Order: sequence, then structure tokens, then C-alpha cells
Amino acid sequence: MRPSTFKKSVLATNIALLLSGAVSVSALAAEADAEAVNTDNIEKIEVRGLRASMKASINAKRFSDAVVDAVTAEDIGKFPDGDVGESLGRIPGVTVNRQFGQGQQVSIRGASAQLTRTLLNGHSVASTGWFDQQAIDRSFNYSLLPPEMISGIEVYKSSQADITEGGIGGTVVVKTRKPLDLDANTLFLSAKGDYGTVSEATDPAVSGLYSWANEAETFGVLVSAAGSQTDYQRNGIETLLGWGEIVPTTFQQDRERTAYNIAAQYRPTDNLEFGLTVTSLDLKANNANTSIFLFPTQQGVSTCNKTNAAGVCTDITHTGEGGFAWAQTWAREAEMSSDTYDLDFKYEGEGFTLEGRVGNTKADGGTSLTSNYGNSIGQPGDFAGHYDATGEKIIIDIANKSFDAGDFNGQLETAGWALKKQPNTDEETYAQFDLTFLVDFGAITSIKAGVRYADHDVTQQTDAAIVGDIVAKDASEYYSGTISSGAGFTLPKPNFDAMIRDAKASVDGFTRDKSGYGTLNEKNLAAYAMANFEAEGIRGNFGLRFISTDIESDYYALSSSGQFADELSTDKSSYSDVLPSINVTFDLAPDLLLRTTAAQVMSRPNYADLFATSTLPGLNDGTPGNEKLNRGSVALEPFKATQADVSLEWYFGGEGLASLTYFIKDVSSFITTRQKLNQQIGIEDDNLRDQGYSACGVGVYDCWTVSEKYNANGGHIEGIELQLQDSFENGLGYSVNYTFADAGSPAENYPDKVGVFSDSSKHTVNLVGYYEMESFSARLAYNWRSEYMMRELPGFYGNRQHQDYGSLDLSMNYSVTDWMDLTFEAVNLTEEDSIQIGVSPVDNPDVIAEFKDNYPVWSFEGEARYKVGVALRF
Repeated sequence: MRPSTFKKSVLATNIALLLSGAVSVSALAAEADAEAVNTDNIEKIEVRGLRASMKASINAKRFSDAVVDAVTAEDIGKFPDGDVGESLGRIPGVTVNRQFGQGQQVSIRGASAQLTRTLLNGHSVASTGWFDQQAIDRSFNYSLLPPEMISGIEVYKSSQADITEGGIGGTVVVKTRKPLDLDANTLFLSAKGDYGTVSEATDPAVSGLYSWANEAETFGVLVSAAGSQTDYQRNGIETLLGWGEIVPTTFQQDRERTAYNIAAQYRPTDNLEFGLTVTSLDLKANNANTSIFLFPTQQGVSTCNKTNAAGVCTDITHTGEGGFAWAQTWAREAEMSSDTYDLDFKYEGEGFTLEGRVGNTKADGGTSLTSNYGNSIGQPGDFAGHYDATGEKIIIDIANKSFDAGDFNGQLETAGWALKKQPNTDEETYAQFDLTFLVDFGAITSIKAGVRYADHDVTQQTDAAIVGDIVAKDASEYYSGTISSGAGFTLPKPNFDAMIRDAKASVDGFTRDKSGYGTLNEKNLAAYAMANFEAEGIRGNFGLRFISTDIESDYYALSSSGQFADELSTDKSSYSDVLPSINVTFDLAPDLLLRTTAAQVMSRPNYADLFATSTLPGLNDGTPGNEKLNRGSVALEPFKATQADVSLEWYFGGEGLASLTYFIKDVSSFITTRQKLNQQIGIEDDNLRDQGYSACGVGVYDCWTVSEKYNANGGHIEGIELQLQDSFENGLGYSVNYTFADAGSPAENYPDKVGVFSDSSKHTVNLVGYYEMESFSARLAYNWRSEYMMRELPGFYGNRQHQDYGSLDLSMNYSVTDWMDLTFEAVNLTEEDSIQIGVSPVDNPDVIAEFKDNYPVWSFEGEARYKVGVALRF
């Protein structure tokens, strides 16, 4: 293990001198592990190895005034996990959403992932999605961040006045490296091969970093970059009972992630510093979703052996007579990118510090083209057999489960009704200034005040294609070979490039879909004042944060006759609030802390909820019962909560920690959905009429699920966190934590009538064991969470319960020389499946039958991923 080094700011030294009088700066640096200092003055520890990484994380937690947990990189390019989201999931109280195989979003202490605020180096990061079936929200997609670029992460579970508002669950601060923190001419290079057990492909990933500084160490530049290409594949079973369908499906995505970060620091004097950071994150996310639609409940040729309480047939025998199936592929050209330019400065004067930053962050994302190819497939006898939906996964045992391009019944062509593009943009220009000055007001040692302003713009757009000539071709032109799929099926493998090429050739242009267009502008102002105090055996802070928001949305209004206006309308709204906070830490003994906090917190509504647009998803998509009218409103109030926690922390060694935390959140306002089925709004689905299908009844094609967002109240979150970790001289170490979070709200606040907050697991467990010697380290980690609600109504995937999920991960590192490491990582060794069931009450009139009585609506096969790599550092 290489020795640690410590660096202190001038302000930290000044505060320590005020407290200790004649103690020298050098003595303070040597004794830093034992001293309690202000939150802003946590020592920066340059770490090497697992044990030192855990020690640095404990240091950050111990010397903070707020409730903070941290993840620290072991070394350049050696983040504890190969995925930033996975590392966050090791922290007590933090759970991770892995819907597309990576840790994309995190929720904290029972609050939804949409209520987690993410900051990069203290500022906002613009983010959009690539998947057109997901709503635009405020959560950050962590799959954009290569772990090689990250030096550490702090998770603030409590609030304080100087933290940017927006995180009811908590605030995640991601930190990248700065050049003057590293030795001049530091060079790091790495390369990995990544193998997935479902895709059965080995994918490359490379990264590098170079840091330069002048001889005087007053100016430095750091450049880091990372790139990876992943052939991701997700196999599963979906259901669309509106057509009586059971759907084995394969989602394929060609992920090309590139990222770079350029950081410059200029320190002309010991008291003045300037910084410029340019960050670019890009993810090309072209994807193809191939499915075979089975119809097991055909009248006259099938027998229903059993139904559940919601009236859904769960055990079916099919004779195969007259049987048919439909196979199709949705091919989407998709991408998202985020570019940030951030300029910061810091000046330390005589008894005060002035610091600030200005910047711009902008993201573009969504689909540049969506297309669909499909036709009937197979012969009637192929589908004879048994369909069993009585368990958590649907079991299909039929005569034939293997199909290729030659099994299509006729030629294929791109579906004109499906051709569209859906670009989104997200941009914020921000400025923030903070002033801290030392005072001698008894126990109050410093006062900090600041102001932040942000001008934020979001645009959602749907452009329908103007369709020209469409040419039908043999299926072999669009499919080549086969791919594995859900339920043991083998399906034709799509030729993505051919599908997109011919889809583009059939498009003569695009026209704006008024139902899919909307803009948002938010002007957010915040000002705060906070006092830091410290006396014998006690320290902390208290303060107030004032926030004010002006918001407006442009949209095309929908009339009662079902027509959209020709001109844009604008809705406006505003709100303001004062958010108090207090954090107090008591030093009960040199190694025993009692920490208490209380605050009022808020999170702004998701963008998708604020758009005043009346969107019409499902119109003319060929699926009866899938037509929806969604309305948003700028008048929605923010999520609000009053929260408090108390913790007892025992630091029984350099790497030893035992803690118990009780937390509570009283949620006075949150946003949810209400909907009504089978409504007539004056718009008919022409696609259903052309195909001869009815919706609400014979000849009725004006049949909609009408959905709107509103402010509900009555939410309550209460829980405990237990944490224990230590290491031993023989190289062994461990970290164990458990979180209980009871996050409930009246059931009538949700269409599914299930009275728990979204994304909230009642139980979360993390078990980590590691072994480290001079040249070798290994870590085995298990993360488990109990069931939780996933809510996407009124979207396609609806509201369903994800069953408990556990992932067993292994990582190893061998230092061949002082400058070369060999690495091995394995994620989800047990190949845990993702199981999602409908748990709405049987008598609930607001959701369709497949989301009731534990019906197995979705299931996706678990994938293990193995990475082997080499890292060089000079």
C-alpha cells in the first residue's frame, strides 16, 4: 500500500488555528485524522488501494457536519465498481435502478429516483433520455459517466443551506480530478474486454488520463477520455392483454459511449485560483426491439384451464388449429449527449473566502428515426401447446419456438404510420457566488452566504414522417441469422442498418406533430445564509435557503372537438419558498459522535409533468386500448418534505466504523397520476379502423385512457440505517450495511392503488468482503433489495412491482509492476432475473387487468458480465 498524503486549504488552517491557538500548521496536518473540522475543510486524501479508499470514505463521513457518505476511487482509473451507479448502490440507504443492465438512476432513503439531485463538481448537468418510451424527468443517467473519470462521489442525505436545492431523497455530488492535485506528467492508460452472457459478445473499452503542471505548480492542465462499445442484449417476456398477447422479446442496443474531460487550473498566488472544466458525454444508443406476438386465447382453438381473480386466463392449452403469430422489429436510431463548460474561481482573503462559478450545460437526445417492420410468421401448428402464467414468469411450451427470416409469411416493408423522430433538448445557464467570512461570535466561527441563478430550457418534440414510396422486400433483406429471445425462443436477427436505410429512403420530410411538441422555461433563483459553529464537544451549522421559480410552457392547445390549435399558447406559473436547515454533531468521546439534523426540502416537478401539452401516445400504433391522452400543467407545486435524522457513529479504528441512523421524512406534497379508462375525446384511431379492430366496443375507435398529474399529500418515510466496516492487519476487510425504509402514502394517490412510494424498497442489504496485500486485491460484494414499485403510467410499461433483486459481484487486481495492473471484474455472477408483476387490487377500475392480482407482466433474463483489463500508470 502506498502512503497517503494530506493537503489542507489556507482557510482550513486558519479555522484550525483559531480553535487551537498555538498549534502549528505542520502539527495540524500530521494530526488531521483525529481532528473535527468544518464541513468545507475535509482533508483531501490521495488514496491507493481498497483499504485506503475505505479510510478516505470514513474520513469524509466523520468530519462532515451533514449526513454524508462517500465513495472514493482507489487510484486513477480504479473506481470500486465498473459502473458509477453500482458503486452508489453500496452506500447505506441508496438503491439503484438497473432497468437496462446498468446502474442508471439512484433513489435515496425510500424516495423516488426522480427526487435525487445530481451535481457534477457542484453544478448541474444537462441530461436527456434516448428511449422514446420513457418520460423526460430530472434524474441523471449515470450510464453516461465512465468511472475512470471520477475521483469520488459524496451523497448528502441531509440538507444544509449551501447545498443546491432539489433533492428530497438526497444530493449526489460527483467529482472529477484536477491537475494540481496530481503529480506533473501523470499518465494513465487502460484497456478492457467486456463479455456478456446474454449477448455472447466481447466488447472493448479504453480510457486515458494525462496531467501536466508547470515547475512552480501554479498552472496545470488535465485531459481524460474514455470510450467503450457494448453490444447489449436483453431477453424477456412482455404482455399486451389488450390483444390477448404474450410476447417473447429481444432488445438489442449498440452502445457507443465516449467521454472527455479537460480541466485547467491557474493559481497565480497562494490566495487566488481559477479553474476551467469542459466535459463532454455522448452515448450513441441505436436499438432494435424484436418480438413475436403470440395469441394463446383464440376462441374455439384454445382452452382456459384457470383464471386469476382479475379474470385473466393464466393456464391455457392451445390446439394449434388456426394459430398464428406476428413478428416485428422496432428499429430506433437514438443518441444522447451532454456538454458542460464551467468556469470557477476562489479567493482567500484575510479572514474571508470568495468563490463562484458560471457555466452552461446542454444536452440533446432522443430518436432521430423510429421505424417498424413486421408480418405474420410461422404455421398454425407451431403454436400448439401450453401457456402457464400462474407463477412469477410465464412458461411457454409449444410445438416450435425457433423462427428465422424464411418463416415470415410474405414480404416486409417499413410501416409508414410508425415513422417519426423525437428529439429532446435540455439546457441550463447558471451562475453561483459564495462568500465565507470568519467571525468571533461566541461559538459561531464563520458565516457563509451566497446566491445562485439558473435559466433552464427544455424542449420535447415529435415529428411525423411525410411518407413517400415504400418498397416491399423479402424478409431476408431485413433479417439475417437468428438471435436468442425470451422464454427460450429463437427469433430472426434484424439487420438494423438495412431497416434504417430503407426507412430513411421512404421519408420525404417531417411535419410537426402538435400533440408531441412542448417547451419549458424555468428561471430559478436561490439565496442563502448559513452559520457554522463549533465549541467544546459540539459543531455544526444552521441556515435558511430562499428559492423562487418562474416557469412557462408553450404548447398547442387541444379543443373539445379534438382539434389542435394552429398557434402556440403559453401557460405561466411561479412559486417561492424558504427552506430552513440545521445540522448538529456532538463529540461524545474522541471516537464517538452523535449527529442530528433537521430541514425542509423540495424537488421541482418532472419536466414531463410540467409540459402544458396534451400528448397522444398510442394513437395509430396498431394496439387497441393503448391510446392515451396525457395532460401536464405548469401550475403543479413542487415535492415538499420536512425531514430529520439522528445517528450514532463509533469510529473504532482507522478503517473501523459502526453506526446507527434513524431518519424520517414527512412529505407534505408530491406529484402523482390519476387516470380514467375508456374515455371519448373526439379523436379516432384510424389505424385500428383500417385493421378492423374495435376499441371500447363494436365500431368505437374514439377510446382513450385520459391521464393527468396532480399534487397529492399524506406521504411519510421512516427508517433506519445500520453500518459496520473494518479491516485487519492480515489484509482482510469487510463492509456491511442494512437499510429499512417504510415509505408509504394513501393508496388513493396512485392509479394502481398501492400505497408505497415509487422506487422504494423496504429492505436493502450490502455485504462486501475484501482481501488486499501489496500487489494483489480482491473484493466480493453482494447487493440485495426487496420488492419496489416501478411507475410509468400513463406510459407503455405502466405501473408494476419489481420483485426482490440481488447481485453478486467480484473484482480483482494484480499489480504486475509499479506501473502495470491486471484487472478482472464480474457483475451479477448469479445471473439474477428481473421479474415484474402487476399487484393492483382486483376491484381497481383505473388499470387494465394484466396489472392486477400478481399477473407476470414483464420478466427479463439476468445477464452476467465479465471484464478483463490492463492498466498502465506512469
